[in-house]
Amino acid sequence: MTASIDATFFALSDPTRRAVIGILSKGPQRPSEMADALTVSRPAISRHLKVLREAGLVVERVQEADTRVREYTLRRKPFGDLRRWLDEVECFWGDQLDAFKAHAERSRKGGAR
Repeated sequence: MTASIDATFFALSDPTRRAVIGILSKGPQRPSEMADALTVSRPAISRHLKVLREAGLVVERVQEADTRVREYTLRRKPFGDLRRWLDEVECFWGDQLDAFKAHAERSRKGGAR
């Protein structure tokens, strides 16, 4: 899972790719629609989509009616993996803060004598 999380973080490190994810969170889109919405060139959006595809964050689908038309959608699994990892990190910090709070309260009670 570490390799997939690394690929996810790399893919999401770029603001344009995060914007693409935001667009795709609303539903499937064609590359040309995304390029127009983000005011970037079509070759640039293709490069960003390639990174997102290689990270497993999006999937490309070819329309049956016209094989020249491609749509992209988000894949759920990598985002679930990322959420689980973030939950683990958050749990660690929650435990650390709880321990610090308990220590501070014990110290305060001990100093009030």
